[in-house]
Amino acid sequence: MNKKILILCTGNSCRSQMAHGFLQSFDKNLIVCSAGTEASGKLNPKAVGVMKEIGIDIGHHTSDSVDLYLSEEWDYVITVCGGANEACPAFIGKVKHRIHIGFDDPSHATGTDEFIHSEFIRVRDEIKRSFLDFYLKNLKI
Repeated sequence: MNKKILILCTGNSCRSQMAHGFLQSFDKNLIVCSAGTEASGKLNPKAVGVMKEIGIDIGHHTSDSVDLYLSEEWDYVITVCGGANEACPAFIGKVKHRIHIGFDDPSHATGTDEFIHSEFIRVRDEIKRSFLDFYLKNLKI
């Protein structure tokens, strides 16, 4: 049976979307969804752009409320919120494994366009490394 993974954050526009894209790229048989407790309803265009730079298209993803997924059963729910000033959402649905893998929110970066872009790349690459490690340790058959 295919593993079901829900990636959870607050806005569901950036970090959870990138993690979703990476997991799906590692294994097309995984059932991956992402959601937010305060879903923004749209993807961060910079997140879509830095993923496209490495050949992963997340532009078709939707930014969904976690409420859509509460009635389903999940093998893993992974929270990706980062800083101490961010409240990590809690998932109250049925789940076998709850995991936290935190990342800075690049959408809060300020400065030049080049610096902001570099922050999106840095966080994207951290997400790739962390989720590849998670995949290899927990999901690879």
